[in-house]
Amino acid sequence: MAGRPAVHGIRTRYSLRMSRPLRAEIHAEALAANLGQVRRCSPGARIWAVVKALGYGHGLEAVVRGLGEADGLALVEFDAAARLRQLDYAGPILMLEGPFDGQDVALACRHDLQLVIHTSEQIEWLEQHAVMRPVWIKVDTGMHRLGFDLQDVLPALELIQVLQARGKVGQAGLMTHFANADLPGGAHDALMRWERLRSTLPATCASWPVSLANSAAVIDGIVPVSDWVRPGIMLYGASPFGYGGPGAAGRSALSLGLRPVMCLRSQLIATRLLAAGEAIGYGSQFVAPHAMRVGVVACGYADGYPRHAPTGTPVLVAGQRTRIVGRVSMDMITVDLASLPDAQVGSEVELWGETVSVDEVAHAAGTIGYELLCAVSPRVPRVFV
Repeated sequence: MAGRPAVHGIRTRYSLRMSRPLRAEIHAEALAANLGQVRRCSPGARIWAVVKALGYGHGLEAVVRGLGEADGLALVEFDAAARLRQLDYAGPILMLEGPFDGQDVALACRHDLQLVIHTSEQIEWLEQHAVMRPVWIKVDTGMHRLGFDLQDVLPALELIQVLQARGKVGQAGLMTHFANADLPGGAHDALMRWERLRSTLPATCASWPVSLANSAAVIDGIVPVSDWVRPGIMLYGASPFGYGGPGAAGRSALSLGLRPVMCLRSQLIATRLLAAGEAIGYGSQFVAPHAMRVGVVACGYADGYPRHAPTGTPVLVAGQRTRIVGRVSMDMITVDLASLPDAQVGSEVELWGETVSVDEVAHAAGTIGYELLCAVSPRVPRVFV
């Protein structure tokens, strides 16, 4: 079966040999399983599966395979939306940042895209280009990034209704985004603002669909009514609450019933014996306290592994947990083999995935799992397994 052709641009397990042993194994069935967990958390709601940043670094081909049963896909990049159509995805696609100019409204018509509208300029572009596609009016309830201020919502809705009457736009909906849903009680104030707004809506808008809940809000069920939910990170098997290991705040993905989708794997390409007092790596940041063996892994910051990951960041070598030592370089990481006498050149390494979670690595590096997944370099092959 060697040499089987790649599927939709992603190498399968049987593809031609890769130039380096590093690869990101993508488990499409885990995506589907995590989507099922969203449905269990949000019975009756429809699901916008968020696939921006090329499916959080997993690849658009992967999300079409694994998230095909979602009710729609949501992202921000118009070229990626066009690529989804090329991959024969026929379901609804929502552009979360809306059009960036009038030409994007024309693209929405061409590719059958739904648009989020959050500025008066975007409403003007709708008027100039008959889109006749669903639009979603975004309300700022405290995030203070995108969205109409509460006092500007009703005038915006009136303009949208005028455009509907003129045949410029199709069905309209309402949405907002939570800044602090991952914190206990963090969505309370935003929900209060939302409910006050809802109480002032004209009867003609009262039946419009609404979309509120992100991953954290989905998991905790903090939204009383949401026709559409918008999960992101939970679909990829990471936790919106951060690392939930021993003594750490947050709740692990495993404890939330989520399965890791990406397993970043490589191999040892060299082993070295350090004498006591010898240093390894740029800046000589790690000095061996005693004679010890170290291994060199084919992965570095050019591949998306965080350069700022410190000594002690967990890694799995030959099926056993150990730690990285010294500074991460462009193409290589050095790891502690002191307790792994059987680890040799060619031994398998899991940077993150099934045993060492991406959230655990992110916690050690002082960041979040979202960043690590999205930052995996294009030079790392995505491999369906």
